[in-house]
Amino acid sequence: MKYSIGGDLPVTRIGFGAMRLADADIWHGPADRAGAVAVLRRAVELGANVIDTADVYALGDNERLIAEALHPYADGLVIATKAGEVRPSPADWIPLGRPEYLRQQAELSLRRLRLERIALFYLHRVDPAVPLADQVGALKELQDEGKIRHIGLSEVTVDQIREAQRVAPIAAVQNHYNLAERHHEAVLDYAEEQGIAFFPFFPIAIGRHAAGEGVPAEVAREVGATPAQVALAWLLHRSKVIVPIPGTSSIAHLEENMRALDVRLSEEQIERLAGTA
Repeated sequence: MKYSIGGDLPVTRIGFGAMRLADADIWHGPADRAGAVAVLRRAVELGANVIDTADVYALGDNERLIAEALHPYADGLVIATKAGEVRPSPADWIPLGRPEYLRQQAELSLRRLRLERIALFYLHRVDPAVPLADQVGALKELQDEGKIRHIGLSEVTVDQIREAQRVAPIAAVQNHYNLAERHHEAVLDYAEEQGIAFFPFFPIAIGRHAAGEGVPAEVAREVGATPAQVALAWLLHRSKVIVPIPGTSSIAHLEENMRALDVRLSEEQIERLAGTA
């Protein structure tokens, strides 16, 4: 089960979100670094060939961790990262989209990830104080220089995607979306129409869909799966452009998540799950 980002980067339709390989505030790196390295390596072994991170996860250490675990990278492995937020404290996530800052952060990400070109580079958040055309324009310059391959956007509206597309091709969107949180339906529909990969973050609702009660649990019992697997399988059924990126620090949960690729749902089950929002 594959999807091709930008038409030329085929990826398995469940990837791995590396953010959870950090402390609770996403401020420090993992307490068990060897364990985190093992999770990343196991993710690739299981076929998760898109690994998602950001420059502000553990203040850059998340990117260094990925390089430590996976460099030299296997052929076809897509490393996606982001810039456009700053972290002055563990509680703060503040958009910063000045072109010179985005360029600086891209250079630092290249260095930490040990890459010559980043396959997918997102604007992490739109900075309302900077014209969006200038923010995307900075990424387009990096693309023209060969430092990033494809451009993505995160937590955006349809209008913002359209505005960005006037500056550069947009290959991916990463928005908050899962069974319980579907306020980005219009963005997903537009992404499907445009052939833009849609990466839903928090695809298992930060673990809520892994609970033993509710419709996901009922369907899980019917198909011989876990509620988390059913929640991921529903996303895969929802649209051909969806590539969930569940994150975990547990190899057991990682293996459970990847097995969602094998879960088959009936039309009746899909409709029942869709009614849980």
